[in-house]
Amino acid sequence: MVSYDVVHRAPWDWRVSLYTFTKSVAAGAYLVPWLAGLLGAGAGASGVWSSAAWLTVGPVMALLFLALTGALLIWDLERPERFWMVLLKPQPRSWLVRGGFLITGYGAVLAAHLALVATGREAATVALGWLGGPLALGTAIYTAFLLAQARARDLWQSSLLPPHLAAQAILAGAGALLLVPGLRTPWFAACFAAACGIHVLLGLGEVTVAHPTAHARLAVRNMTRGRWAGAWWGGLALALLGPALLATSLWPAGVAAALLGLFLYEHAYVQAGQSVPLA
Repeated sequence: MVSYDVVHRAPWDWRVSLYTFTKSVAAGAYLVPWLAGLLGAGAGASGVWSSAAWLTVGPVMALLFLALTGALLIWDLERPERFWMVLLKPQPRSWLVRGGFLITGYGAVLAAHLALVATGREAATVALGWLGGPLALGTAIYTAFLLAQARARDLWQSSLLPPHLAAQAILAGAGALLLVPGLRTPWFAACFAAACGIHVLLGLGEVTVAHPTAHARLAVRNMTRGRWAGAWWGGLALALLGPALLATSLWPAGVAAALLGLFLYEHAYVQAGQSVPLA
């Protein structure tokens, strides 16, 4: 018998779901060309470092989506006008604060990268990448630790979440770059297809591993068989459709579908995690 109860609130709405998606694009648009240069993919490292994907398109796309991510984060605050306190009066143990510093640092690197290109110092961007690459990866995965700080939301206490967010960033970045005219390269296509597969496998892993608490099991049920099942299963299906269409003339629609599927998956995951009453 319930003797005391409180109103069930799910404070994170579609803005948080969209923020996780835009953050994935922002991180991946820089990570994918950077990794291509490190691995000598495509025409070799020298060709990647002088390509539009590395010098301009990737960083510009990353900066635009990072700005959108910041706007969504501020909009979602209960007191948006006081967002500056996250940086000027920080709580170091909070992953909201740590994420804010990661995003700020990553944005500064992107701005410096574009400034170097604008002043004809493209070669210096390679060295800057050793700072930008880890910051991009940190920007992609810090949300896993932010969600884990919500101790009462058992679905989010998952060790699979950091690598899953990294895979989602590769999926989103490679997919977004593929849709830019002239940037359909074998490397981007391979990254996109591989990341889609890993995303689906880790997504299924989230719901097939044994969850130790009733709260987590109920959240998984809500995500896979309840209110959010359509978005969750539809998101995974669209992630598989993208690679399946890469070898056809419909590949742009497939890539766009996979990106939409990623957002649907994120929305289902964020909402299902909050769907279980705490009282």
